[in-house]
Amino acid sequence: MPKAKIKRLYLIPILSKGLDVLELLEQVHGPISVEDVYRKTGISKTSVYRILKTLAHRGYVAQTQNGQYRLVARPKRLCFGFAVQSADLPFSQAVSRSVSAAAAAAGIEVLLLDNRFDSETAVRNAEEFAQKRVDLVLEFQAEESIAPRLANVFKNADIPVIAIDIPHPNATYFGVDNFECGIEAGTLLAQHAQRRWKGKVDCVLGVGFNEAGSFVQSRITGAFEAVKQRLKNLPEERFEQIDGRGSRHPSRLAASAFLGRHKGSRHILVVAATDSSALGVLDAARQHGRERDVAIVGQDCIPDALEEMRSGQSAFIGSISHEAETYGPRLIQLGISILRGYAVPPYNYVRHKLVTPETLSEEEK
Repeated sequence: MPKAKIKRLYLIPILSKGLDVLELLEQVHGPISVEDVYRKTGISKTSVYRILKTLAHRGYVAQTQNGQYRLVARPKRLCFGFAVQSADLPFSQAVSRSVSAAAAAAGIEVLLLDNRFDSETAVRNAEEFAQKRVDLVLEFQAEESIAPRLANVFKNADIPVIAIDIPHPNATYFGVDNFECGIEAGTLLAQHAQRRWKGKVDCVLGVGFNEAGSFVQSRITGAFEAVKQRLKNLPEERFEQIDGRGSRHPSRLAASAFLGRHKGSRHILVVAATDSSALGVLDAARQHGRERDVAIVGQDCIPDALEEMRSGQSAFIGSISHEAETYGPRLIQLGISILRGYAVPPYNYVRHKLVTPETLSEEEK
């Protein structure tokens, strides 16, 4: 007789165990301890603990004050509104990828809208979030002046907000410690001047982002402070600021005009509020044949900036990484904590680190 075929079961063991725990909680009709779940199901205590923690994180069970667990009503899937600064900006793209991946891992739906680096678009997007009654908004937009308008839309809709990089009234802030990042950028520039130019500096140029407001502008303030601390004899008139709007083309135009006004300057330290602005200054320096006259530090570590530093021949000597890949997990967890009523800090700063051609070379060995 031919052998009977054994029917193959395509099961996922840990998912099956999770369902066993859920079914037990459904039968108990009340709180139950980890020990009791372990005893009744025969699942290892470590697995029981991790299953219960996962179910609690996803809202299927709740933990009581004495550490027991109980089944709760099937929750509505959370929906976060995410207003992206601009789908065309590299740093914004990186943050968007990070948020989308973290939301998917946490089982949270995301309604993503593009602010397009435009204030009126940001207001329309806020109104759409309010109309669709999202549970929480991650607001990533560039202009400080419209923050109160957006905050008012969300306040009237009773929607909590996490403001990314630009503070908004009544919102939890998540983003960069701008002054501290500026200090690190300025310190690198001053060290470069001491090492390569024997401390001789004709001008210190800050390429700001006026529309973003004083909070982001403190990246320039911090850098100027660090340069003044290390190069103590520099007169105040050698410090100058221009507005680059955080973008490459406007920064190139503004830097080109600056270089035209300073034709005799041969030692120019440049700190930019963003890498896009820093690259615009580099474009202008090359256009004028003056790349050797400048040393440039940016913020964000976007791919084009990293490529310049890897070349080993560029005036782009450093950037402050805000580690965009970490934004998503922290933002999603912060949003969940807010919606659960947990106390969260009003200011939540991202990690940052200085990246130079030397550190890149070390990392890639």
